Order: sequence, then C-alpha cells, then structure tokens
Amino acid sequence: MKEIPNEVEVADDLLQAYKTLTKEISKVIIGQEDVVKLVLTCIFCQGHSLLIGVPGLAKTLLINTIASALDLEFNRIQFTPDLMPSDILGAETLDKERNFKFIRGPIFANIILADEINRTPPKTQAALLEAMQEYSVTIAGNKYELSMPFFVLATQNPIEQEGTYPLPEAQLDRFMFNIFLDYPSYQNEIDIVKSTTSDTKYKVNKVLHGEDIMAYQHLVRRVPIADNVVEYAVTLVQKTRPFTDQGAEIANQYLEWGAGPRASQYLVMGAKANALLEGKYSPDIEDIQAVVKPTLRHRMVRNFKAEAEGITVDNIIDQLL
Repeated sequence: MKEIPNEVEVADDLLQAYKTLTKEISKVIIGQEDVVKLVLTCIFCQGHSLLIGVPGLAKTLLINTIASALDLEFNRIQFTPDLMPSDILGAETLDKERNFKFIRGPIFANIILADEINRTPPKTQAALLEAMQEYSVTIAGNKYELSMPFFVLATQNPIEQEGTYPLPEAQLDRFMFNIFLDYPSYQNEIDIVKSTTSDTKYKVNKVLHGEDIMAYQHLVRRVPIADNVVEYAVTLVQKTRPFTDQGAEIANQYLEWGAGPRASQYLVMGAKANALLEGKYSPDIEDIQAVVKPTLRHRMVRNFKAEAEGITVDNIIDQLL
C-alpha cells in the first residue's frame, strides 16, 4: 500500500522543486531573482500577478520562461485597442448542420500572458474579471469552467500613457501581486548582452505538472500561522485606511483610499508561501514584510497632495513598516 506523504515531506518537496525551477529559469533570465520568486509565490498561492516595468526588461520573456518550466498549457494574448471580449473568451458560431457551437478562446489555458493589458478598453479588460475571480466564463448564458490550475500574468508599461486605458481598481484588486521590474545591475546587463547576442540556445526543462502545483497550493493553505503574525498583517492593512480608527497619520495625509480585506488575505497567503520557499514550516513577521509591497501597492490610492509632493505608494508603505 502506497504511503501518503506527510506535510513536512510535501513542504520539503516544494522547496526542492522551487530550487530546481529557479535554476531552470536562470538559464534564460539573468538577475531578477526577487521577481521570479514573487511570481512563483503567487502561483503557489493560486493568485494572479501584474508585472510593471519599462520596455526591454524581459517581462514577456520572464513569463514565457516560467511557463516553459511548468508542464501547463500556455497562451499569450496581445492586448490592443481593437481587441474584443470574444477574442479572449471565445464565441458561438454556426456549424455545418446550422447548430450553435462554442469555439473556445485563448483564455482556455492554464497560464495566460495578458501582454500590455492597459492597451485595451475597459469592456475587454472586464472580460478577464470573471475568469480571474470565478475560474469560469459565461457565453450566451452558458457557463464554461476553466482548466485548473489557472493563472493570469499581465504586463504593463508604466511610462507610455498615450493610447492606454488605466485598469479600474476593481480589476487591480483581482491581482494578488503588483510586481515592479527594475533595471538590471551593471554586471547583470553585461551578462544579458553576452547571452542575447550569441548563437547559444538554452533549453528550459519542465519541472512541475498541474497536479503538483495544485497539491502545493493546498499545502500552502494548510500551513499553520501564529495569531500574532495574522494580527500584524491585519494591523498593517488597517493602517492604510485614512480617517478610520486604525488609520495611520501618513495615510490621513497622503491617501485617498486604503487597502481592503482582500489585502489581508493575500498578505497571509503570500507569507505562508514565502516561508515554505525559505525552508520554514510556519511564517513569521519577516515573511509578511517580504510580500507587503507587491500586495499593497496597487490597493492604495494616493491623493493630490501625495502626487504633488512626489510621495510614492512604496514611500508610504516604508513609513507604515
């Protein structure tokens, strides 16, 4: 009779799989270790990620590489101003017998790369909402379940605002993490240039299957967490809400809106996954702090005073910490 592995064994398997994944991804992606860790943390938490960075920082290549290392169906959707909801979800058409037949759109995959998501109008952006939240889509009154696991990894360019449609807060809140990609270091850029201007091709081996990922997602939810760590996460989120009982003075000064309860949930989930990827079996306050910026930065709305004084959301989070 086959033995059922205990929680500690599964946690150790996850840590080993994570190390193998990062090794495979590093064949193609030089540097950006923190970004890779955050994206994988999000995947193990069954969340969606928004990657923001200037052009040329390999946002699309990063997601392509992660998809290559996971044995999952992957589709890329290039968002453009003329993209329609049916281009993402699919549509009903008449077949030869004049019966309606549903033709599935690219959303029916395990990993969706939503490239330049802010280039398409709100109507098409909203087509992703049900899929991201409910893991299903409704076409002509019929509900179609998506294949699990399912992740949306979206990219956005922060500097080019002409011809773009800012994501509404309701859709931003669906993303677990908002991850900033920064410029590479001097040595990393030298390595990138050497790697990309040669004829060498690197093969990324597949490390995890869909069943493995779903097993690890269930494991993350079962990770025990101390009450004081949960209280720390909730206190941090409550401090972001201006003019409330728990609101911090800096929030009253610089924020229009603070983060909602979903932020507290994602902070705790992210801390659990971060702890496992660090080889721990229970998260502590440092694990909350490791995921606080990508979790909160897109859930806080600055007021005019903050914009006028050049106070960023990350500055405010640093003060809250």
